[in-house]
Amino acid sequence: MTNVEETDAKAAFLAQLKEFEGVHAESGVVALDPVNGPMIRHWAETMGDKNPVYTDPEFAKSTHFGGIVAPATMLQVWIMRGLQTGVATADSPVQKLYDLIVEAGFGSVVATNCEQEYVRPLRLDEVVEYDQMIETVSEEKTTGLGTGHFITTLTNIYVPAEDGERALVGTHRFRILRYTPHKRKPKEPARPPRPRRVVNRDSAPFWDGIDEEKLLIQRCTECQTLRLPFGPGCNNCASLEWDTIEAAGGGTIYSHVTMHYPKFPAFDMPYAVALIELDEGVRTLSNIVGIPHDEVRIGMRVAMEFVQHDADLKLPVFRPVEQEA
Repeated sequence: MTNVEETDAKAAFLAQLKEFEGVHAESGVVALDPVNGPMIRHWAETMGDKNPVYTDPEFAKSTHFGGIVAPATMLQVWIMRGLQTGVATADSPVQKLYDLIVEAGFGSVVATNCEQEYVRPLRLDEVVEYDQMIETVSEEKTTGLGTGHFITTLTNIYVPAEDGERALVGTHRFRILRYTPHKRKPKEPARPPRPRRVVNRDSAPFWDGIDEEKLLIQRCTECQTLRLPFGPGCNNCASLEWDTIEAAGGGTIYSHVTMHYPKFPAFDMPYAVALIELDEGVRTLSNIVGIPHDEVRIGMRVAMEFVQHDADLKLPVFRPVEQEA
């Protein structure tokens, strides 16, 4: 299709859409329920509106309203038809308009805005009725979501008047966009973060040391026994008193395992986890980096370094080092 043909096709389609402007979709539809106190109370509680004119009969009677009134912003509530009773019939002008637009490829929909005008408040037991008109259908527009047409409906809400006519109590203008979404390249799924550190009263000093790139070892001040991981008391003499020493960073692989499963996207699988016997005599678990997982061996000498995985997670790892002959 040439540019001229495409322009003519769009113009012809817009002309079809414009035929719906000014068409009354519904007229004289009576609300399913009268204005009622329970619905007003639920609305006021949900919105956090504590104005007693909505829920306290005595207070409301003392105001210029002379009784309980519904919050003005509930205007649309009284005309809503429900999930089943609100479904438009196939011969409804609104449904015909929607079908035409969907057939043209504008299958997605999003509500963009609504405007309400309040003429007078609604009182308990009043039964409203409404007329709905298709007010405008826009020319084709391109938005951040995609390309399509804005459709605006205007609903006028009435109550019976003393002269037998209807009195306007408010209007509700509702606008939607029927559109074709932009074609977007699929995004690579974001890599999930590694598990977070477990920090409690006992382990906090250890992690504070890691943040300063120090591997601290707890030391009992009574019997000088070293312990890692940190704990509340000495396993040798039960003393609760302790201080720390800083590990030099050297060690030997005491044991190791290669992790294949379960698959976890935060890690590059497979990877080696080793039990390192530090030169100070205590053992710690850590990852082995710098060599393939299947080349990790018991007795291999390793040296510690720190890896910053993300803004909140720094961890010690160990890398093999050449042993002196």
